Amino acid sequence: MQIGMVGLGRMGLNMTTRLQRRGHQVVAFDRGPDPIATAAQQGATPARTLAELVKALAAPRAVWLMIPSGKPVDDTIEQLVPLLAKGDLIVDGGNSNFHDSQRRGERLAGAGFSFVDCGTSGGIWGLENGYCLMLGGDAAAIARLEPVLEALAPSEGWKHVGPIGAGHFSKMVHNGIEYGMMQSYAEGFEILKASGFSYDLAALAHLWNRGSVVRSWLLELAEDAFRRDPGLEKIRGWVEDSGEGRWTVEEAIRLSVPAELLTLALMSRFRSRQEDSFRDKVIAALRNEFGGHAVKER
Repeated sequence: MQIGMVGLGRMGLNMTTRLQRRGHQVVAFDRGPDPIATAAQQGATPARTLAELVKALAAPRAVWLMIPSGKPVDDTIEQLVPLLAKGDLIVDGGNSNFHDSQRRGERLAGAGFSFVDCGTSGGIWGLENGYCLMLGGDAAAIARLEPVLEALAPSEGWKHVGPIGAGHFSKMVHNGIEYGMMQSYAEGFEILKASGFSYDLAALAHLWNRGSVVRSWLLELAEDAFRRDPGLEKIRGWVEDSGEGRWTVEEAIRLSVPAELLTLALMSRFRSRQEDSFRDKVIAALRNEFGGHAVKER
């Protein structure tokens, strides 16, 4: 299948590479020339402008956005609309707010375009392991994407979860849960570090992943981080948030759903910016491990 990829950051470039490896034709665009050159080296067709990208795609076109949420998505869609033709499809695979996705879907439908919101999980490891994809939109639009979805995801790793907005809503909650899981690991490892028993935290994380009820991929990543830097001395315990945790808590409040742990995990991220603690170093290290998110080094 032929598809346009707009945004060649940590996720978009790896997704382009994965698609190329599986026989799909990707036309790749980014604001910077270096990612475009890298994508071209992987076999993608380079596009220096959005107009070049649209021109290189055969109708009916499919354009996949992997760019930051908010204004960048709106601006890109507004630039694409005059270039595309009715019946073309735009996919937002970033971490957009589901309200924005619903608004964009309505606006694009009125102009004759299809729109799909795709919650995408997998981080920098998705290139090899595949991406978990949660899709919202019309069934026919998602069916058009099936060859690409099968290439991007592992077995049973993608699903049409509902109408427009449902994909990003489910990814929002997914990330809220992620906040709570990382917070639990972080607090536990901080207690271990303070215990006076001189635990080898990497070895303990490895042990827990051998049949224990707390085993997980995040624990594997914790083991990797501890092996490289046992005391996490090289990074600060400053933990950023990219929005989804906040939106999850906002929706919990709107829906009158008690989400105590997820809310406290979000508040802990705010606190991390006021002081430096080992638990926050653990969370910062985990975010770097699974998503390539930047850490603040000492």
